Amino acid sequence: MPEIQAFRGVRYNLGRVGSLSDVVTPPYDVIDDKLQDHFYKLHPNNFIRVDLNRIEPGDDDEKNNRYTRAAKFYKQWLDEGVMTVEADPAVYVYHQEFTVNGQTHVRRGFLARQRLSRFGEGKVFPHEETHPAAKADRLMLTVTTKTQLSPQFGLYPDPECEAQNLLEEAIAGKTPLVATDHLGVVHRLWPVTDVEVHAKLSAVMGPKPMFIADGHHRYETACNYRDQVYDSGFLSKDHPANYTLMMCVAMDDPGMIVMPTHRLFTGVPEMTFEELTEKLGACFKCRPAGEGPEVATAVWEEIETADEQGQIGLYTRKDGRWMIAKLTDAGRAKMAEAAKEHGDEWRGLGVSLLHRLIIEELLGCKELPKPNYVHLIEEVVDGLKTGEYPLAAVVMPATVANVRSISLSGERMPAKSTYFYPKLLSGLVVNPVE
Repeated sequence: MPEIQAFRGVRYNLGRVGSLSDVVTPPYDVIDDKLQDHFYKLHPNNFIRVDLNRIEPGDDDEKNNRYTRAAKFYKQWLDEGVMTVEADPAVYVYHQEFTVNGQTHVRRGFLARQRLSRFGEGKVFPHEETHPAAKADRLMLTVTTKTQLSPQFGLYPDPECEAQNLLEEAIAGKTPLVATDHLGVVHRLWPVTDVEVHAKLSAVMGPKPMFIADGHHRYETACNYRDQVYDSGFLSKDHPANYTLMMCVAMDDPGMIVMPTHRLFTGVPEMTFEELTEKLGACFKCRPAGEGPEVATAVWEEIETADEQGQIGLYTRKDGRWMIAKLTDAGRAKMAEAAKEHGDEWRGLGVSLLHRLIIEELLGCKELPKPNYVHLIEEVVDGLKTGEYPLAAVVMPATVANVRSISLSGERMPAKSTYFYPKLLSGLVVNPVE
């Protein structure tokens, strides 16, 4: 069973850095070179220097590289009081206020240590595949800093939001720490040090499963680091390496938003509307939806309103036309044959149908370059205007309910099936593992 634990987190000393907004960053895996450079220039103590130190000329494999520099910055900031250790163990209530389609939402959760268990060995469940290179990178950083720098994002079932409401009572009337990120999302943090609240929270959370929404690589890295410490002979039951830093959000929280991840493809053959329709054959009922990149907005509105995983919008550059393709019974039968190793719910996901049935089976494109993944329909329009992409697809995201049921079945979704917005900040609070 997941075990939630308060911990003495490491946080920025605002008396030394000024605005918290100037020193925190989004997670490492959404930062490109341009954004990395922005954070380097923003503040000399910006967390980018620890979580994603840049590669410099003359780097080597041992004494001088991005990982050793990250560790030096982190130690220096601790020594100088730029970052300080919480006086008492705390659970950190974390709110994110953001706007989607003109509507303001607040997603509520809390940061705590959670006892580790390998996927398949406990009640922590993944929903996406992981890749060795990302885990090696995060492990090197954990080894050099002896700290978990970014939280994982976990979802747990709690229809009445009992755990979160307990914490909301504890912070009522208290002033939070506040940071606004580069996308305008407002992040608020309250340390809760009341041991009675901790005990009640642990009791509520004890029997609940946890589903990793984001941070699969970081979670597996935490397990790998724990095993490394265990092999060294220094791992007691209460050693902090037995735990990981988890942002816990109730699946039923009103602020839970899952955004789509649309695809802009390269490497596929040029096709017209008619040619694509012919290739989709009896598997999809296809109808025209307009011409030109800007029609993407209307196509997405129709698909989103219908809220059916089996409806996909497709754009063909050759004639600049959009279609809406709707899965047929023949398509379901073909998908069952093409993906017989998966269950019905996995086979019914829009992203599964797009990649396994349309791209691989019907178009015969089994080894394509990685698509350009975008989340906003405006990004689809802008991408198509460049003329770089012979095919585009707008597709429904998997739901939180899909994440839960497919994870419990032991399966993992295709890449980029979900996009939980907004991302959690790195540098708000970090978790020492010594």
